[in-house]
Amino acid sequence: MTHPALIRREHSTLATALTLAAGGLPVLPLRADKRPFSNCPDCRDNRCGGRPNMKTPGPCTCPRPCHAWAAATTNPNVLSSRPWAAAWARAGAVAYHPGAARVTIVDLDDTDAIAWAHATLPATRTVATTRGEHWIYQGAMRSANGVRAGVDIKSSMSYARWLGPGTGTMAALPPAVRALLDKTPARPQPLTVPVPAPAGSGHCPHRSPAYLERGIAMAEQRITDADTAIHTTVYRTFLAVLSAHGRCGCLTEAHIGRLFTAAQTKGESPRHCTDAWTNAQTALGM
Repeated sequence: MTHPALIRREHSTLATALTLAAGGLPVLPLRADKRPFSNCPDCRDNRCGGRPNMKTPGPCTCPRPCHAWAAATTNPNVLSSRPWAAAWARAGAVAYHPGAARVTIVDLDDTDAIAWAHATLPATRTVATTRGEHWIYQGAMRSANGVRAGVDIKSSMSYARWLGPGTGTMAALPPAVRALLDKTPARPQPLTVPVPAPAGSGHCPHRSPAYLERGIAMAEQRITDADTAIHTTVYRTFLAVLSAHGRCGCLTEAHIGRLFTAAQTKGESPRHCTDAWTNAQTALGM
């Protein structure tokens, strides 16, 4: 029997999603940790080929909310379908795909970033977030994290949590925002890892140190090659590394430091790295 609290949550999030979709905003459910739901087994690691308009187009027709932002839809029949019901019952929030809605969000993460925006960018619709503000402009562009301190761009191939309609009139996407992608952020200094490596408590399946080295190198490369959805890529990479090497005691702080440094090079903050690592451990019951 479904718990009444889950029923209320499903109805609340689904009702919000249907209202937004009716207004033309492509939406998807988010988990309680504000991340999209994981792909189903058939779609895991894009073995299905991906969805159309993803970075790697493919024939996927999965009816579940797989592939994060690419699952966003305005179709009420899909949103209300049985395959999506389990996600809505556990959803903590509703998200939308800004690029598909032809808008761009300048995600300002702190008071310094907000002050910079007021001094640099034209006024537009503004939505308060947990730590800062979303400035929303009419027009789509490529997404990118860390375009400057405390500033991310969310538009094409990205998602943003719905936090309300905001205030103010939406302005056209200004050249100053597009120009942020032309500026290469300074390469971050290697991070002193703030979390210990997991203690080994299980049997080690690795036949040689080369297996672990190859896995860490592949994880670094996966993060380095990511062009969009950096937060999601980092989390999923951390999750994969911990799933393969986190219980046998093979991981060292040097290995974790390499992963954190790769993530920071792509614009992730030390706090985001630590949160992603902790969330991955929690997801795996470590």
